[in-house]
Amino acid sequence: MFKRLCSTAIIFGAAALAPPSTAEAQALTCLPRSDLVERLEGRYGEHLAGGGLQNPQQLLEVWASEETGSFTVFVTRPDGLSCIVGTGQHWNSATESRPAGVAG
Repeated sequence: MFKRLCSTAIIFGAAALAPPSTAEAQALTCLPRSDLVERLEGRYGEHLAGGGLQNPQQLLEVWASEETGSFTVFVTRPDGLSCIVGTGQHWNSATESRPAGVAG
């Protein structure tokens, strides 16, 4: 009985010392919009690719780099604080295509 208790304590103790899970490691990063934009332009070569109002209180923006393929999605609050909600690689800009037919 004592061996099982000690073994269980060691296993759970080791699990508690393990590195954080990916969900914890990907916590929201928030900073003033001007600082975030400066970092995206300077460090990653990203520029505004598009965006819009997510709701009356939040502006959603997508910044991307055609050269490196990196992209960043963030939301800006009215107080100027921006929070990154996603990043990635292999950005692909969609080109608008209109079907052939009658103009008008």
